[in-house]
Amino acid sequence: FKGVLPKPNWRVTYTGLTKLPALAEKFSMITLSHGYNSTLSMNSFASALLYRDPFGLGAPGFVDTVSGNYIPYFLVPNLSMQEAFAPLIGIDITTVNQLNLKFEYKRSRQLSLSLVDFQLAETRSTEWVFGFSWRKRGIHLPFQLPFMRGKTMENDLSFKLDLSMRDEQQSNSRLDQSNAYGTGGQKVITIQPAIDYVLNNRINLKFFFDQRRAIPYISTSAPITNTRAGVQVRISLAQ
Repeated sequence: FKGVLPKPNWRVTYTGLTKLPALAEKFSMITLSHGYNSTLSMNSFASALLYRDPFGLGAPGFVDTVSGNYIPYFLVPNLSMQEAFAPLIGIDITTVNQLNLKFEYKRSRQLSLSLVDFQLAETRSTEWVFGFSWRKRGIHLPFQLPFMRGKTMENDLSFKLDLSMRDEQQSNSRLDQSNAYGTGGQKVITIQPAIDYVLNNRINLKFFFDQRRAIPYISTSAPITNTRAGVQVRISLAQ
């Protein structure tokens, strides 16, 4: 496998927009990001017992009578490749009043080549990610909660909302045919709001709600919705 050369992965991040006077007055951080990563792997390989090189040229010299192909030095049953723009475009903005906005657009592809039945399985996905968070201290409420001394929340209150939409499509094709046919896929929508409040230096409260809905493309699969909600209490015993 000396002829297989590694391909570079990269990630680019730029944070220089806040140096502009017009943006520095309203934003404390602006981050633009872009990244790419890929992997190429094989599950296993074995030496071909019927391989012959009678002339010493480093090339196969005999043809398989069944498939009509040359007998290689190695038998590789499967090759897999994964590549992803994670993200293709990413924007992370924080304002001077602790408001954070996040956006990411991701694309990925997975390929699995079977050299046993000569089929190529492909999975393509596109994902949109939106994020919003806000932190505020001293919020005045129209009513008083049991754990409050008054109607003003003295500690930090954080609100966070994450929303993602992923579109995934799966297809299969044979190497001796030019057309591909769909085998599966789904649309996945995820929403995750949460409220975090610091009672004191030892106790933290978190109210969360997570919902994930998967809508398949094929009729043999049913839509699935998973929902979680609750209250989380964190107590620190450290001095």
